Amino acid sequence: MKIIIIDNYDSFTYNLFQLFTVTGADVKVYRNDCISLDILSHEPPDAIIISPGPKDPSDSGISKDVVRYFGKTVPVLGVCLGMQVINEVFGGKTILAPRPVHGEKDQIFHNGKGLFQSIPSPFFAARYHSLVVSVASDDLMVTARNSENIVMAIEHLKYPIVGVQFHPESFMTEYGERMAVNFLKQVKYHGSYSQDKEHN
Repeated sequence: MKIIIIDNYDSFTYNLFQLFTVTGADVKVYRNDCISLDILSHEPPDAIIISPGPKDPSDSGISKDVVRYFGKTVPVLGVCLGMQVINEVFGGKTILAPRPVHGEKDQIFHNGKGLFQSIPSPFFAARYHSLVVSVASDDLMVTARNSENIVMAIEHLKYPIVGVQFHPESFMTEYGERMAVNFLKQVKYHGSYSQDKEHN
């Protein structure tokens, strides 16, 4: 399985790389200003991950264009800034968090489906962010929140796109590898479903 990570110049990007290579995936990393849609579309990956980053969705290089171009056909996972990028692509809004959170554990309450299958609710996850989703797009379903009701995960209602505000790749996050496996299960299912449609 081929996965591409769009790196938004974040120190956690290679933790994501390690998290997914452990599952056996072939993972390549490209900086958000060092790759083009033309190159990516030449050999479309099986999945795309939009990494965290120190800036905001308006300053995330090619990230938004990648979601727009591939999101309908290629599974996408957005992490932290990556989730905010996804939300804004579909019309949602991003604002300053009530307080910046950097390196804190928080309880995540979720719906138990998709990315969170077979994971207890709540579980503890690492948060590193000063921005939050204030208005989730109507095209997206909120699948997790924290005790302060801040959006912690989203999923597109139609396309294979998911996002998490916390960091599944952090050592402070419980069940990070389980979430990676769950995402890859969705990728494999989407690939099989797409092939079935092509042959029918």
